[in-house]
Amino acid sequence: MSTVLERQTITQEDRGALAKMVITLFDHWKLTTEDQAILLGLAPANRGALTRYRKGEPIGTSRDQYERVGHLLAIHKNLRMLFTKNRDLAYRWMSTRNKAFDNLTPVEVIKEWGFAGLLMVRFYLDRARGM
Repeated sequence: MSTVLERQTITQEDRGALAKMVITLFDHWKLTTEDQAILLGLAPANRGALTRYRKGEPIGTSRDQYERVGHLLAIHKNLRMLFTKNRDLAYRWMSTRNKAFDNLTPVEVIKEWGFAGLLMVRFYLDRARGM
């Protein structure tokens, strides 16, 4: 029930701020536009939505997209906390092969497994932080 109430209180301005934050995060991670779209649950060729989000237009209203953005921002938070003295590593980590993911990059895990892959990466980092 609280999820429904939370979604009702999110304004268009808040959704625009979320859009800008996640696009900035993708820039830090140096992801291709195709990877950016896939991580947001969009069609790989949907550059139009990414351009609109970059300009601050509100991110979609679907629960899936909100949850994806929330997990992506949590991944970023985990990485910044794990690599406090190495910002470059925190930003490179998503594109670095990892033995824990059968030598795939975290981005490849998300592309291959979709939302479940996003959760795998998030929970891996949560455990690494001792959560």
